[in-house]
Amino acid sequence: MKISDAQQAVDAYIGQFEAGYWPPLTNLARLVEEVGELARELNHRFGHKTKKPGEPEQDLALELADIMFVLIAIANEQKIDLEEAFERVLAKYDVRDVDRWTRK
Repeated sequence: MKISDAQQAVDAYIGQFEAGYWPPLTNLARLVEEVGELARELNHRFGHKTKKPGEPEQDLALELADIMFVLIAIANEQKIDLEEAFERVLAKYDVRDVDRWTRK
C-alpha cells in the first residue's frame, strides 16, 4: 500500500464518525500512548524488564501499525501529504548523512 493510499484509508475510516479528526494535541497524546506500548513490548523482549506472569506477548507489527495510524491521522488533520514529506526526508538523509556511516 502506498502512503497516499494509507492516508485515504485512514480518512475514510475517520470520516464515518461524527467526531471526525481529533485535535492535534489529543492525537499527540494518542501517539505517545502507542509509542509507550511499543516501548513496553521492546523492553520486555530485549531489555531488562520482565513480563508479569500470564502477561501475553504483543504483536510488534500491530504496535507499529497503531503508531502509523495515529501519525497518518495527524498528517491528514494538518493536510500534510506524507508521501511527499517522506521523499523529502529521505533526500535530507542522503545529503546530511552521506559520510556518516561506512557503506556496504
